[in-house]
Amino acid sequence: SQAGRSGGWAQRPISRLPSPTVTLGVVITHDLTHLHHLEAESIHIFREVAAEFENPVLLFSGGKDSIVMLRLAEKAFWPARLPFPVMHVDTGHNFDEVYEFRDELVERIGCRLVVAFVQDSIDAGRVREETGPLASRNRLQTVTLLDAIEEHGFDAVFGGGRRDEEKARAKERVFSMRDDFGQWDPKNQRPELWSLYNGRHRKGEHVRAFPISNWTELDIWQYIEAENIPIPSIYFAHEREVFERDGMLLAVTPYVTVQEHEEPVFKRVRYRTVGDASCTGAVESNADTLDKIIAEVAATRITERGATRADDRTSEAAMEDRKREGYF
Repeated sequence: SQAGRSGGWAQRPISRLPSPTVTLGVVITHDLTHLHHLEAESIHIFREVAAEFENPVLLFSGGKDSIVMLRLAEKAFWPARLPFPVMHVDTGHNFDEVYEFRDELVERIGCRLVVAFVQDSIDAGRVREETGPLASRNRLQTVTLLDAIEEHGFDAVFGGGRRDEEKARAKERVFSMRDDFGQWDPKNQRPELWSLYNGRHRKGEHVRAFPISNWTELDIWQYIEAENIPIPSIYFAHEREVFERDGMLLAVTPYVTVQEHEEPVFKRVRYRTVGDASCTGAVESNADTLDKIIAEVAATRITERGATRADDRTSEAAMEDRKREGYF
């Protein structure tokens, strides 16, 4: 599973294994690294979904996790093209760097991109846009996502959730069933003993599949470095105009309202996660290389969502409440 697409992704393997040892004519191979094991598990999940479901789709935000998932999906089906499209649920308030990277990457690897616009849901009266200085479109994505799943008839949706990100995500199985309303019941989940996944579902239901569920943020960055995977520039330290709100540094953009007591300043920051600019915070950092990012992530004790996502701070169970409604 170490092949890469020529002219696009780098083709370097995730690590160089030592040469096998020959003893008395018997070849003794060395153990694989933990990244090899994680990669193999993820590829198995991609292939399992492709075998069990008729119309899967991969959610793609342009962030580091979905970028790694796209690389893993390419490896799972190489040399064929991806047997499913990628879909971006677009709030219209994302960072410019991420939009540019998304379009460039999709064109380079030749996959089909489906974009579901939150603005279309607003225009159709399906959701009501929030108002006021703390308004955000992030929560509105749920309706847009569920409408897109129904419109295109997707029966399996690959998501980039990881168990280390947030406690609600830690509860979720690799195959996570959604009812015909798109809702998740954390008390009614299927066992996955011996990595056996049950994708049986009725018409109107669908499954959310999480190929990188067992990865950590550090694993993601180590894999990106080892595979030499391109990522948006927003992940590296850079100068940006920000202001502090609720202990987070939000970027000054057309999508946020800076209040009178909030003073914009220029700081050297980077993003640990990307999403809607109205609720995604930056962190002060001088990590402008992958090596520095890996060292920084290895030393931190706060998850990226806990440190930089305002939408997870509305209540103790904010993420679980949204996931029950059909959120990513």
